[in-house]
Amino acid sequence: MKEIERLKRILPFTNEHNEFRELVRDFIQKEIVPFHEKWENEGIVSRELWEKAGKIGILCPNFPIEYGGSGTDFLYNIIVIEELARVGASGPFFSLHGDVIAPYILHYGTDEQKKRWLPDIIAGRKILAIAMTEPDAGSDLASIKTTAVDKGEYYLVNGSKTFISNGFLADLVVSVVKTNPSKGINGISLLVIERGMEGFERGKKLNKIGLRAQDTAELFFNDVKVPKTNLLGKEGYGFRYLMSELATERLVLAVSNMRSAEAILDLTIEYVKTRKAFGKAIGKFQNTQFKLAEMYTEQCAARAFLDQVILEYMNGKKVIVEASQCKLLCSELLKRHVDECLQFFGGYGYMLEYPIAKAFLDARVQTIYAGTSEIMKEIIASKGLGL
Repeated sequence: MKEIERLKRILPFTNEHNEFRELVRDFIQKEIVPFHEKWENEGIVSRELWEKAGKIGILCPNFPIEYGGSGTDFLYNIIVIEELARVGASGPFFSLHGDVIAPYILHYGTDEQKKRWLPDIIAGRKILAIAMTEPDAGSDLASIKTTAVDKGEYYLVNGSKTFISNGFLADLVVSVVKTNPSKGINGISLLVIERGMEGFERGKKLNKIGLRAQDTAELFFNDVKVPKTNLLGKEGYGFRYLMSELATERLVLAVSNMRSAEAILDLTIEYVKTRKAFGKAIGKFQNTQFKLAEMYTEQCAARAFLDQVILEYMNGKKVIVEASQCKLLCSELLKRHVDECLQFFGGYGYMLEYPIAKAFLDARVQTIYAGTSEIMKEIIASKGLGL
């Protein structure tokens, strides 16, 4: 697919970054693209893929060398996200694993926990999930009902979680639990629940309209004994940790949304140049040109803002508001643009064998998970505007 020309990005990509991008692009073309349709039919990607990705260093590349990472900057992580989005490879949720969940262990884990878990996480031998959402509690984490009762040497965990990405594949689940329900958000803690623990069960495979290769599960905890050594950070500090790390999750999702939107626009421009109606290419009609010109301009503006926030994030700034802005902007832009682009494909756009149809379905959840657009607006209004 030919990519349209865009302005040079402000992110400081070096020759080493570009070489890494070629490595990632080659890996995706060989190990992901030929199998993605099969994974979509099965509702899950192969575990072997994760270990292959770990071997070439594309899981957690910015993690310390002592745990098996490459000790690179965050731009290497960005490259992996963008290259997966470029080809619509929505099944392998490497970013959730490496950019969203693994940092909880790196930032809040003990030395023993880091040595015990991070090498396998970075090598793709242990896959991560994070369990926040419950049947009756989504964005409102204070309403979660999963409890962890202190029994001396262990916690006894009871409850359930739903819509958990990587839920079937996960070996380690960073679980949001209430260790002291009477304290509200100050009674929330993070426990790592491991595959094979008695009483930890996975429910049915959830049948989603999009992201069909991405395994999503219900999780059930029935008197699960979780040793105290699996507590992440301090008891009662879970909500603070979540708030600190959610900005990263929203930023990396914005990166994926932005690159997806660009790829969809490239695909559509290529299509309207060849598809004919009334004796000429539909790209020659004024309505087509105006719509695509508007989308192109909006994407250029969104890209400039997103890259600026990435730079600030890499320089150590807390970008809670800015990450929410990026997530709101890029997810809503993607949802709207893929809808407008599908229109140019006519009836073919409604056929699942066309990439635009799959992109349309995959895009719908982007304004929902990791905080809905409405929650992003609340954060921007309260923390950014002081309202």
